[in-house]
Amino acid sequence: MFQRCKMSPQPKFVIKNLSFYYGGKRAIHDLSLDIAANEILSVIGPANSGVTTLLRALNRLGDLVPGARMEGEILMDGKSVYDPDVSVTELRRKIGMVFEVPTPLPMSIFDNVAYGPRLIGKANGKSVAESVERVLRKAALWDDVKDRLKTPAMSLSGGQQQRLCFARVLALDPEVVLLDRPCSGLDPISTAKIEESLSQLKEQYTIVVAPHNVQQAARISDRVAFMLTGSLIEENRNVEIFSRPKDQRTSDYVTGRFG
Repeated sequence: MFQRCKMSPQPKFVIKNLSFYYGGKRAIHDLSLDIAANEILSVIGPANSGVTTLLRALNRLGDLVPGARMEGEILMDGKSVYDPDVSVTELRRKIGMVFEVPTPLPMSIFDNVAYGPRLIGKANGKSVAESVERVLRKAALWDDVKDRLKTPAMSLSGGQQQRLCFARVLALDPEVVLLDRPCSGLDPISTAKIEESLSQLKEQYTIVVAPHNVQQAARISDRVAFMLTGSLIEENRNVEIFSRPKDQRTSDYVTGRFG
């Protein structure tokens, strides 16, 4: 039976009876979950557990998959993200996503970060430079690139490219940041920098992350949700999940017995 902990009275997201399908395949099974504002929630689980599908459902990236459909409800600040008057473009600005594989744009480091604000008319002139520096600092990349902002973004290392993509999301002033295994291909130093950034940024953003591994979830999370074959098995505070899980399947997964 699914174990659920008590939440604050006004969560950022309320997910009710969510099921998600790719054609005839059901990837998420009747999932209900609250996500608090200004917390780091790690969603963990083995391959094909539905973790990535859940993250993509929050900002409707699943809409881009032919044959995909959703049942249930996802509320953000009390309003359905599928409401007819919701602008999907604006929703994805508010709920930014950083993917497992970094994808810098074929332009300079500076222009990668400035591209989004310029596109929506939120920055020009001096304000662009200030915005670029601000978000590069938030992404723990400024010290690495401040003297070569006009060089191609593709010249950066893999870890730097990932942090650049993180900065590019932050440049749009989101309310929520989704991260899908953002450290899976990174060295320990780059991973540590991203983790340190996350611990500081939760004061400004709600962060939902599919971590690289269970150990990373233990390091960075306020709360943890464990999924298995599309179902939410248990969610609770970090210390409860890793020290006193209520479900044996959770215990088996976090102790490495499977997955």
